[in-house]
Amino acid sequence: MKAVIFDMDGVIINSEPFWKKAEKEVFTSLGVQVTDEFAKITARMTTTEVTRFWFEKYPWKMTPFEEVEQMVVSKVITSIKKEGREIPGIHKFMAFLKQEKFKLGLATNSPYSIIPAVLEKIGLTNTFDVIVSAEFETKGKPDPAVYLTTSQKLNINPKNCFVIEDSCSGMQAAKTAGMKVIAFTNENKNIYLPSVNYKIDSFQDPDFSIFI
Repeated sequence: MKAVIFDMDGVIINSEPFWKKAEKEVFTSLGVQVTDEFAKITARMTTTEVTRFWFEKYPWKMTPFEEVEQMVVSKVITSIKKEGREIPGIHKFMAFLKQEKFKLGLATNSPYSIIPAVLEKIGLTNTFDVIVSAEFETKGKPDPAVYLTTSQKLNINPKNCFVIEDSCSGMQAAKTAGMKVIAFTNENKNIYLPSVNYKIDSFQDPDFSIFI
């Protein structure tokens, strides 16, 4: 194994509540009836996919599609800069992987413009060898494209890559890409785990033997 590829939201930063809040504020202002039932469906989509999802259900007028998407992104960036917190133990965990000579990748469904704000806020700028956003892929996770692109840019065979994910769609994407999947539960006992290779509950006390 030569590389470890990380998801971003929920794995290196606790930003998911910011997405939920921003999407509800923006889409509600456009007349969308944001329900918990549908919000669960959109939770793992790319921002473009989420915007399209709500537009198809509640078509709004006047405000351009791209402008609505950017409104959501801007609110999330603002929240990250003000309140963003890294997942506990992530710095120590990254240091261990670098010591073991692993290449590090970041593969996220989030728009690329959000990534620098996240990395700067939690002190991980210049940590990753490769950064890829599904914004530039035809489909986001659970499609494997973002992970395949990351391994290609790392110049490492997918079968020699670990992926650390907290969502079922992300785990499925990594599995389809032919990578070894590590589920990050963040101490969530109720998380559904598809057939994964390993599990890490916390970066503060992980099973380092996985990587040795």
